[in-house]
Amino acid sequence: MDFYKEWLGIPEGQRPPDHYELLRIKRFEDDLDKIRAHYKKLNTHVRKYATGQYSMQSQDMLNEMAKAMLCLTDIERKRDYDEGMGREFPPERDEFGRQPLLDVLIRQGNIERSQKSEIEEFADRRGLSHRDAVVQMKLVDAEMAAKALAQQLGYSYIDLEDVLPEDSALDLVPRSLVKQYSFIPLFVDDDRLMIATIDEIEHELEEELRLRYGVPVRPVIAVPRAINQGIAKYYAPGMRDEVEAPAPQPKAKSGKKAEKGDTKARDGKKPDKSAAKKGGKPAELSDEEKQSRKQMGILMMCVSIMIPCFTHVLLNSMGTLRVTQPWVTKFWLVTLLTAPPTIGYVLLSYWKPLKNK
Repeated sequence: MDFYKEWLGIPEGQRPPDHYELLRIKRFEDDLDKIRAHYKKLNTHVRKYATGQYSMQSQDMLNEMAKAMLCLTDIERKRDYDEGMGREFPPERDEFGRQPLLDVLIRQGNIERSQKSEIEEFADRRGLSHRDAVVQMKLVDAEMAAKALAQQLGYSYIDLEDVLPEDSALDLVPRSLVKQYSFIPLFVDDDRLMIATIDEIEHELEEELRLRYGVPVRPVIAVPRAINQGIAKYYAPGMRDEVEAPAPQPKAKSGKKAEKGDTKARDGKKPDKSAAKKGGKPAELSDEEKQSRKQMGILMMCVSIMIPCFTHVLLNSMGTLRVTQPWVTKFWLVTLLTAPPTIGYVLLSYWKPLKNK
């Protein structure tokens, strides 16, 4: 006896029928209330056969319908079931209109949708990105994950073994910066700075690079290991450590003075140091020059005090001086007159550049 046909009116064909046919609803029905209503109606009907000679068959069918209803009213399980039956869903998008990484991998056939929740749980538990999670779980390799991330973000993927960064691009950023943000500047193309990175770049880095290069930034995705190897190769210790951010351009001068100043700059002439002597702002000293000037100032102050004292003690010990001699008092007076001016000169003039920012 065909109970599906006799009790539910399902035509002869696939046995057991799929969930939609079993619950007598159209294929891929998404109205959860309608699914539950059909299940409840059929459940009431099949329960009529729960007693009597077909009680076992009735119970089996009730369980089968319950399983179908639970599957079709669970959003995630229903999606998996529908995709298994050939249904195609439009790709999911995040707040920026981008398709999530795991959905990219699913659409590419690299992972199963049933693995999605397991990957998300693994990533949350270990504080990983989804890209790193699928690699650590050995579901895909690093290159495949990087390509999927590039597709998600709408960027290009690049194999750094096939590209040689230009020195003009590498020289404009220090080693500390590329290590901090894990990126490698490649070259300027179409008025954009192309950089290889492992993920989206932070806003602070984007603004920093825009200031240094004077053009917008466009990232391309590379494998993390390749980025680290590139940093070790192009930014070895001691290389590109002293690069500083360019200072803001000064405002253009007006009239003939501006033309003279521009001419000197183009001719490569050094600026006139007399400006500092006439009251202009003195040139800023390096750290080594500041330290040297500080030590020399201390030495000058000590000498201004010690030499007169040392000379007086030496002569007195040789019996040359008599404390009663009137000019001995004058000798100490000379010490008092020479030391304070020297100390004042060091503090107020000689050390003044140390205070300039």
